[in-house]
Amino acid sequence: MSNICSKVYLVHRRDELRAEKILQDRIFKQEQEGKIEILWDTQLTEVIGDDKGVTSIKLDTKGEESTKDVMGVFIAIGHKPNTEMFSDQLEMDNGYIIIKSGLNGSVTSTSIEGVFAAGDVSDQVYRQAITSAGFGCMAALDAEKYLSEK
Repeated sequence: MSNICSKVYLVHRRDELRAEKILQDRIFKQEQEGKIEILWDTQLTEVIGDDKGVTSIKLDTKGEESTKDVMGVFIAIGHKPNTEMFSDQLEMDNGYIIIKSGLNGSVTSTSIEGVFAAGDVSDQVYRQAITSAGFGCMAALDAEKYLSEK
């Protein structure tokens, strides 16, 4: 976001990042360049807006409330898919469940017949709530079709 916005606030609920070192290095470099301001030990408590969109956010930093004027909010929690429990069962790539993306439906089918995946566990590229919702719908339709054919 820092490449298209004049100012980015990174609201982080802890006092340190747990992301991969290479990602942390990127963030800290952008912080040094003034593109990102990291708000440590802080939680977003409210998004405020009007009929034109988001206008500000309310924050809580260790019990102290504050407000920041912003023009948008982008929420991302975590970076690593929680798929370890399937690692010996489903075909994976770098921790992400591989989906078959068939041309005739079954876009969300996995390496095991009747098992479908959607969202952050299978999306290495976009990792957005809206794409997860869309793929969740496709997975439900794929599962419904699979069950109706059995």
